[in-house]
Amino acid sequence: MIKVIHDILTDTYTEVPLTNDEIKAREAAKTQHLAEQAAKDAEQAAKDAAKQAVLDKLGLSADEMAALLA
Repeated sequence: MIKVIHDILTDTYTEVPLTNDEIKAREAAKTQHLAEQAAKDAEQAAKDAAKQAVLDKLGLSADEMAALLA
């Protein structure tokens, strides 16, 4: 993997290989991001399931509930 460094004074671009520490940091950040996204997705799925359970108990569809609340 490489990184690109832009020197704004000379408007030149230099490609530099990433160090092992930089690669590990990127991989750790990616892993953390994926875990956070999975947690958000699970939370949203739980909210959707709870909402649907309430609608089912009331015998209403999502469209009917939206019409009642409008």
